[in-house]
Parts: sequence; structure tokens; C-alpha cells
Amino acid sequence: MSAKTNAVVAQSGGPTAAINSTVCGVIQQAIKSGKINSVFGATNGILGVLKEELFDISAEKPETIDALKRTPAAAIGSCRYKLKSLDESRADYERIIDVFKAHDIHYFFYSGGNDSMDTCDKVNKLAAEIGYELICMGIPKTIDNDLAHTDHCPGYGSVAKYVATSAMNAGMDTEALYTTDTCTILEVMGRNAGWIAAATGLAVREPQDAPHLIYMPEAAFSLEKLVADVKEVYKEFGRVFIVTGEGLKDSNGNYVSAETSGVGLDSFGHAQLGGVAEMLKAVIEKEVGIKARFNKLGTNQRSAMHFASLTDINEAYMCGQMAVKHALDGINGKMVTLTRESDSPYKCTTGLAELSDVANDEKKVPAEFINERGNGVTEAMLDYVRPLIQGQVNITIGKDGLPVYMRFERKHIEKILPNYL
Repeated sequence: MSAKTNAVVAQSGGPTAAINSTVCGVIQQAIKSGKINSVFGATNGILGVLKEELFDISAEKPETIDALKRTPAAAIGSCRYKLKSLDESRADYERIIDVFKAHDIHYFFYSGGNDSMDTCDKVNKLAAEIGYELICMGIPKTIDNDLAHTDHCPGYGSVAKYVATSAMNAGMDTEALYTTDTCTILEVMGRNAGWIAAATGLAVREPQDAPHLIYMPEAAFSLEKLVADVKEVYKEFGRVFIVTGEGLKDSNGNYVSAETSGVGLDSFGHAQLGGVAEMLKAVIEKEVGIKARFNKLGTNQRSAMHFASLTDINEAYMCGQMAVKHALDGINGKMVTLTRESDSPYKCTTGLAELSDVANDEKKVPAEFINERGNGVTEAMLDYVRPLIQGQVNITIGKDGLPVYMRFERKHIEKILPNYL
């Protein structure tokens, strides 16, 4: 890009403890470079672009921008708005380019999951088709850790740390009151991938430690197997602690919770999962004859800043920085990736992947990370995830004893185009 122009940064999909750190990296690197006039934030992701709801994020106070690294969720605002193919939704894509033209935006940084990379790729292709000079860079974000072509995703290390610790805490609770609550089932997020469930294996230091059983979508599940596993653990320890992913499937690929809760679709066309823990509870109480209870960590698992991984936050920031550096070097149509160079000592650098290669792909937990019985993880899985949870974020604590999080002032940019949507 020969002249100084503007950039826009947007967030998409489920919030995390790390995505704001990525945005901080984008803003601070853009300001530091001196090669970008203003960085605009798109309120609520691509919806903010379509609605021309932009604010000058680079004009925020420096301390506000820096506090992004210690603030959870998605400070700019996120969305789950699904852009279809260029043929089906061409008006949407043309509107995006029109908004960029109206505000002299020639850099587009989009932080999100696989569907966000798909959107970024399609915007990039239309810009090239019509001859509009635009550099599009994707930045990975998902607690599910299911993006292809990257060793791991920003957001995963923090959720892994949180769910492993939650399993430890709830496991101690079950151990203390096993005469009443004999079995506990902890359901975690992750959609069709078992990365989050697998991370709870870190909590096991001794055989009796929770979780005793871990079920992931990658290992075919059956109720008969569940009952046999529970009986075996109960006989050995007198209590049972189970972690289950939300997207368990049987040998035919059917969601095991479908009969109980129904499986709808979200705006991206993904199954809206959940209800597994309730079903397992009912089966265990009926077939094993012990009292069971279930816990769902809910959205707190993805935005638990008070127990986020410092490694995760730092890597998220690095991804934001590198997206800007590559964009200013003229690199286009790529997603920043994380490359693990070594486990001990742990060292991670960044790389690049084609947006089109990442879009709408899914990385599952490999077979070598799952034990032979399909009810736990291997040491290889623990070696993979352990470096990602290291370090504690030094969050700001207020006089009331609670965390202090930032909020943008949002100096909105005047709209130029007609209303849309």
C-alpha cells in the first residue's frame, strides 16, 4: 500500500479470554508502525461493517487499549451472522466493499473461527474481482481448538486451564460427599471436537483423581460402554467423575443427546449441542443404581479471565501483531498460525496459512491422543496441552475486591451510506 489508509478490525463467534488481547496486538502494532491512519472497530463483527457501525478504536486512551489484554469476552462486539456464498449473498459482500471504500479502509483484520476465515476469504476474493485494493488477514480464535493448519488456537490454553481446574475442584467435592452424590458428570463445550474435554486429563495426578472417564466426539460412544466403564470405576474408587464433550456421537455418527434434547442448527449451520450430561445422568442412575448429578460450566469457561493462561494471552497478542506486520508487508489472503517449535522448553512462533485452506475445515483430536478404550487421553495429549496453560494473568483488582475490566468510549464514525439490514 503506497499511501497511509485506514484499517478495520472485527471479532466474530463466541467470546474468549484471549480475543481482546489479539485486538490489542492489532491496534498497538498499527499505531507503532505509523503506516496506518486509523484503526476502526466494527461493532458486532461483520454486522458492524454491513451496518456501517464503526468507531475509531485507535483514538481510545492508551490505557484502555492496553487493558484489552486483561479483559475477557469480545470488547468490540461479536456476532454469529452467516454470510453465504458470493453468488447467494453478493449484495452483502458488495456492501462490505462499499463501506470500506466510503471510509478509505484498505486493511481488514478478522479474528474468529473457521466460518470467519471463510468470510474473510470471500471478501478478499470479491475485492480482487472488482479491483479494490484490500488486504485481508485472518487471526485465529476459538476455544474449540478446531482450526486446521495451526498447532493450536488462541483461547484454547485459557479454557483448557479453566476446565482442568474445574474438574479438580468438582472432583474434590465429589470425593468429599460420595456417600450422597456418588457420580458427577461435567459437560464442557467444544462442538464436534474433543479438545476441551481432553484438556481435563491434566487434572489427573494420581489414579483416584478426577476425571476418571473422559468422553470425546472423536471416539464412538455407546450407552453399554458407559455403563460398563462406570461400574468398573465405581467398584475401584466408590465414586465416579466423568467429563463429556457436548458433541458425543455413536458409531453411526449420530449425536447421542438428540433423542433427549433435540439438535437444532445455529446461524452458521452447526448443530446446537448440549443435553449430553442430563442423558448420561439418567442412564447411570437407572442402569448402575447410583445417584448422579451433572454440572455445565456454560459460557464462563470461555471467558474466565480470572484464571486465564498467560501463555495464551501472550500468543493471542502476538497473532494480532503479526497480522499487522504481514499486512504492511503486502501479504494478503492469509491467516496467522501458531507453530510449535519445541515442547521442552516450550517455544512457539507464527506462520501463515491460506484463508481458503482454513475456511470451513475442522481439526479433530488425533487418535494418538485418545486412549485405546476411548474413555480417556494419552500422555501425548497431556504433553501437547500442558505448555499452553502456563502462567497467570495479572488482572487489575478494584477496591471492591473484584476485577476491573475496560470498556470503549466508542467515538463512532459518521455514516456516509444508506442504511442496510
